[in-house]
Amino acid sequence: MTLASPLPLVGVPACIRDLGEQPFHVVGDKYLRAISEGAGALPLLIPALGEAIDVELLLSRLDGLLITGSPSNVEPRHYAGPPSEPGTLHDPARDATTLPLIRAAVDRGVPLLAICRGIQELNVALGGSLHQQVHEVPGLMDHRDRDEDPLEVQYGPAHAVDLSLDGVLARLTGQKTLTVNSLHGQGIDRLARRLAVEATAPDGLIEAVRVADAPGFALGLQWHPEWRFRERPDSVALFAAFGAAVAEHARQRR
Repeated sequence: MTLASPLPLVGVPACIRDLGEQPFHVVGDKYLRAISEGAGALPLLIPALGEAIDVELLLSRLDGLLITGSPSNVEPRHYAGPPSEPGTLHDPARDATTLPLIRAAVDRGVPLLAICRGIQELNVALGGSLHQQVHEVPGLMDHRDRDEDPLEVQYGPAHAVDLSLDGVLARLTGQKTLTVNSLHGQGIDRLARRLAVEATAPDGLIEAVRVADAPGFALGLQWHPEWRFRERPDSVALFAAFGAAVAEHARQRR
């Protein structure tokens, strides 16, 4: 009798959130479900402990990495940006965890999928910068959702994106354009040199990227494909491709 191979492990860095009077390390359920049910892998929460984490040792035990969205924004000091507006939510412990983790994962060829805040972290980790208030930039749309709307509206179709014809997303989905949701206030300003554009919004804002020189799967999306991913063929294809890359990495690692 032979034992089945263990599920591949996908690391998911957590955010710090105060619940009551104490801080907790948290990850949204929808990301974990998409990894488990869409990519066929086991999600493993990574606490936001910053320098206390041995990044190389951690990555030697992982088969993939998913960087989630979050209400917080990357601190602008990480890309030499101006101070944030008063009241902007930051998560310095998450920044201290994700930025070095992303760089190391890309260099090691660990499959990487970065969503919403994640694509912004990917760009910053590799040397790019961000618009802190996209809606205040001349020529750009307001890409934010409204907190008072029900979730179905917040995560509903917002605008089209044009896919790069030679890109990974066009190949995976078989499409030239996609209609996506939009729930972000920040966005990519200066694109990191190692990144290539995968999709753009009608106003020209970069909506998806790939790491051009990555030895493995490495994509970032500004929208939320994990939201009810089973209802969208493009999201199903994306998580299946991520899962295949994760499974292959697990096979090679073992």
